Amino acid sequence: MDRKSEILRELERLYFGAKPALQFKTPYELLVAVILSAQCTDERVNKVTEVLFRTHNTPEKMLMLSQEELEKYIFSCGFYRNKAAHILSASQDIVQKFGGQVPDNLEEMQSLAGVGRKTANVVYAVAFGGDAIAVDTHVFRVANRTQLAVGNTPEKVETGLMQVIPKEKWSQAHHWLIWHGRKVCHSQKPDCAHCTLAPWCPSAFQTGK
Repeated sequence: MDRKSEILRELERLYFGAKPALQFKTPYELLVAVILSAQCTDERVNKVTEVLFRTHNTPEKMLMLSQEELEKYIFSCGFYRNKAAHILSASQDIVQKFGGQVPDNLEEMQSLAGVGRKTANVVYAVAFGGDAIAVDTHVFRVANRTQLAVGNTPEKVETGLMQVIPKEKWSQAHHWLIWHGRKVCHSQKPDCAHCTLAPWCPSAFQTGK
């Protein structure tokens, strides 16, 4: 078995059945939560959406808020002005173009104002069971360090991961990489001494010294 296959096998052993940490009940709630999660912890997002979704958990209800009102709800998530604008723009498109329902395919989801490829991939994979790999900061970091996929943009890393991971495991592997980045392969000080991927990782003990 080659090095990349060994890494994937170990990641699956470690994080089999891993689920997203974001809390949601509908595809729309997940979409909003993913937009809020950029440069913000899932724990913080969950605290914000717990309050926000009590009264504004559909695109129609969200559009009852002005941008300034929404900003007050999501202020603690950071980048609140841009995030509020994206949420309201996407909600407007969902209502006007898709009858109030988040579209269940990547092309239409990416057509929503304020929705980028990563957000669309997460919603498509998690809410609709589609095959997709969303490259967030954790996935980008772990993929490059392990050299499962090397690239200087999320798109290049996504393409590389799609080539080495079987399609039926794309959405699962997304969570394996995220959780490994959170628990072990930290940004500044990766815990290589306790990382069971170290025997196959070219960056083991070379990063964060």
